[in-house]
Amino acid sequence: MLSVELAIPAAILGILFLYKSSDILIEGTAKTAMKLGVSSLVISLTLVAYGTSTPELAISATAAVEGHPGISLGNIIGSNIANLLLIFGIGALIRPMSVERGIIRRELLIMIGATVLLFLIPLFEIVGVSSWVAGVIFLVCFAAYIFYFLRYALKERKPSQSEHLGKTQKYILFIIGGILGVIVGAWLLVESSVSIAQFLGIPELIIALTMVSVGTSLPELVVSSFAAYRKQSEIAIGNIIGSNIFNILLILGIALLFMPLNAI
Repeated sequence: MLSVELAIPAAILGILFLYKSSDILIEGTAKTAMKLGVSSLVISLTLVAYGTSTPELAISATAAVEGHPGISLGNIIGSNIANLLLIFGIGALIRPMSVERGIIRRELLIMIGATVLLFLIPLFEIVGVSSWVAGVIFLVCFAAYIFYFLRYALKERKPSQSEHLGKTQKYILFIIGGILGVIVGAWLLVESSVSIAQFLGIPELIIALTMVSVGTSLPELVVSSFAAYRKQSEIAIGNIIGSNIFNILLILGIALLFMPLNAI
């Protein structure tokens, strides 16, 4: 936990990290897609979405291992709700977002299917399916999704027309560096906010329900908002949909390996 004296400088530094890292991430995503001959939606649904969901992975997996299933599941559900209502809403307010109808229709159906699987967890318990078996089912579905998605992306790939942009590796490093910067910025902002709130005597429950829960969604919020502002609708939407799929199939799949279904 940061001291109060360091909290305000850390918050300012966190905001700067979020701003600059998001800018680098969006540029790297758009140009990597151009170099590879795929849409930026493809990169957003995979690398960007999974990178920005790293905080949710850390919190939910740790909570499951330490015996706090409610926190683990609540973090996943809360993050998905924030992605759809808060983050998509802010992005749409910044600028109207449009993307290829066929692609979004397919990805939305996959996200809806993952959400249905989430709500089948009580049924798994009723029929006697153990939690680790349920976890394996989620992880197999995630692997199938990745296989199907990458196969489709390679099939629809077009010849690159952007030799002037330089090496692809450069922009992949932009993506990796941007994701790391966004995560560091979000961590600094959350830590400083919690320190200030505790100094002011705000109850821990209020801190957990506001600053920490919103903090885990800061990477998606910043990236999608900046993408909408820069007219990169596919990056904004792909980040939201990909993060929700990632949260349910991979993160919850891992969490279920460590916690009983009847504890959820």
